[in-house]
Amino acid sequence: MAPRAAAPPNNKPTNQLDEGLGRTSTSSIMSAEEVAKAFVQHFYQAFDTDVNSVAGLYSAQSMLTFEGTQVQGTQPIIEKLRSVGPVSHTVKTIDIQPSKDTTAIVIFVTGAVTIGGGNPLHFCEFFHLVGTGPGQYYVHNDVFRLNYGL
Repeated sequence: MAPRAAAPPNNKPTNQLDEGLGRTSTSSIMSAEEVAKAFVQHFYQAFDTDVNSVAGLYSAQSMLTFEGTQVQGTQPIIEKLRSVGPVSHTVKTIDIQPSKDTTAIVIFVTGAVTIGGGNPLHFCEFFHLVGTGPGQYYVHNDVFRLNYGL
């Protein structure tokens, strides 16, 4: 495995995922499965606490499809997520695959979400993480759907 890049001069984590893991860029490289599991834990904990705190996981190229509505870019994504109101997620399953590009990972999550203190609803969410450097990722694609009874 290739070594990670040296830490920035201020020795701060290089992105929110690194920060959420308590890792700096001098830590060892994680497998796709480790990255995905850490990302999912960090994403939903941050989203449930303060949706604004997930902004650093997206970029101007990021796209969110939320219940069929597409938005692109960090601010429009955060505005869409904020419009849902207070939420609490419970993750049930995580499926992970490396993408065709060796610096990308796809993640499929299922679980339950409580919106505004209401009854839990089943959801599924797909993430496409793209590497920006050794051990650094951003959410390139995010697709969210509630699962209603058929």
